[in-house]
Amino acid sequence: MQTIESTKQEMTLLKAVEQIVELSRDSRLEPEFFSAAAEPINYLAGRLELTPEQCVLMALFINNSDDGCTSVRDLAKHLGCSTTRILSLLKEIDGLVNRDMVRCNRERRMMRFDGSGGGITYRVPWPVVDAFIHDRDFEPTKYQNLTNEDFFGAVCDIFDQRAESDISTDMAAERLQSLMADNSHLAFVQQVKKYKLDAEDENLLLIFAHLLINENNDHVGYRDIDFFYDRKRAFENVKNQLGRNLHPLEKAKIIECTKNNGFFNTESFRISGSAKMDLFPELDLDAAEAEDTKRRDVVKHEDIVPKQLFFDKSVEEQISDLAQLLDEEHYRDICNRMKDSGYRCGFTCLFYGAPGTGKTESVLQLARQTGRDIMQVNISQIKSMWVGESEKNTKRVFDIYRAMVEKQKVTPILFFNEADAIISKRFENVDRSVDQMYNSMQNIILQEMETLNGILIATTNLAKNFDKAFERRFLYKVRFNKPTREAREHIWRTMLPKLSDADISVLAEKYDFSGGQIENIARHYTIDTILHSDQAATLATLIRHCDGERIEKNEKKAIGFGN
Repeated sequence: MQTIESTKQEMTLLKAVEQIVELSRDSRLEPEFFSAAAEPINYLAGRLELTPEQCVLMALFINNSDDGCTSVRDLAKHLGCSTTRILSLLKEIDGLVNRDMVRCNRERRMMRFDGSGGGITYRVPWPVVDAFIHDRDFEPTKYQNLTNEDFFGAVCDIFDQRAESDISTDMAAERLQSLMADNSHLAFVQQVKKYKLDAEDENLLLIFAHLLINENNDHVGYRDIDFFYDRKRAFENVKNQLGRNLHPLEKAKIIECTKNNGFFNTESFRISGSAKMDLFPELDLDAAEAEDTKRRDVVKHEDIVPKQLFFDKSVEEQISDLAQLLDEEHYRDICNRMKDSGYRCGFTCLFYGAPGTGKTESVLQLARQTGRDIMQVNISQIKSMWVGESEKNTKRVFDIYRAMVEKQKVTPILFFNEADAIISKRFENVDRSVDQMYNSMQNIILQEMETLNGILIATTNLAKNFDKAFERRFLYKVRFNKPTREAREHIWRTMLPKLSDADISVLAEKYDFSGGQIENIARHYTIDTILHSDQAATLATLIRHCDGERIEKNEKKAIGFGN
């Protein structure tokens, strides 16, 4: 057995590790080894408050830290002993894991400890390695008296370790409960304790809170939570209860199913609105939801691509007037004067006309020119098959818009695109709940339009079925007609600048297309020229695309008795 001479003054953490590693090679951890390595072992034991066995194991883990991980087989091979001898030391290793000096990866359970097929592995976290390098005593991070931000940062660390299988489910659960106990001053922790849940359900709630706060995930699926469970049966128990109102968190209305296009999704969940208010009083949830809407449903004015539009003189003048009104300097001045005169200062506009005439694009270009973001409203998403939900969703749209108006320096545009379903004539003598729902939604929108402080623009293709109550509430009503022959020529020339004037004249005269239809044909034509080179760029090709644009023109009546 080798002996290594050193003095306490010369000893450092890394020197102690080096000596233990050299002396332990093929030592089989016999008593003679512990006698020969007493000095470096005692040095580590004194510095790190470890047992002699933990000192040896820690030295080997540090020595292998450049490889990323150490297996049971690696330990046995270095020490020249059987894996059974290492098994007897697992409690010592667990002590290192509990102090966060070593991470244990249990992702691949092994049938045997001979190293074949993988197995449990260990690695040293970088803060521990760094402490050894700089001869600094390692102090585990303290998680007491944290702020909200630091608390959820600690929660995130625990879940990250569990996701990487560095800690077991039991250890993660224990750390979460300790974290809660050490931060009982937080309103979040106090509210969780008020629910009187057992530890397992509290930890599941912490998963939902972590995903919401740290990952902005408010649509939690089974795949988002199964990482936490290292026992399949435990996860299956949770899975079998969720979505059926059998889980304690659902029964207490702390979590609920999410909705997709108005239907509840029994495989996706979120913290309920009321629970969010209780759990996160320090957070501005209205602003958070506004930000969420901003991310998904708001078009930033700087992201809108400039586009030239062609209208007849009447529409062009009205759009120009609106652009002047929505110019920020004019808008503020007009709002102030309207208030001084006792008038409402909400501006509501309706763009109506045939499809493809530029209604939607006009809204986008107005927003771009005047520096206003657009909050888009998807009618299908606010409708719900559940009685009362659609009305709540409709009200929520205006609540979020009001929050945006208060938050942003330049008033955004609330945009109801293709709003036919909500501004059509209301049902009379209704018996069906669906008809009642539509009437209720319309009543809410009518009331909100009366008190609107902002800019609302709606588009519709159907003006004949227009409800008179809405007609009165729209201050500006712009009818978009199909482009004139002259306008069609401008559109063709803009879309396909290489066309000759003669070809443009033929197309504009022959086809009474809207701007949207001409754009479709131009795109199709451009794809042809890319696929087949410029040889495909002929007037005959364009005419073929024009003839194919109108489906109804190509349909021939079938012979026989059917339609």
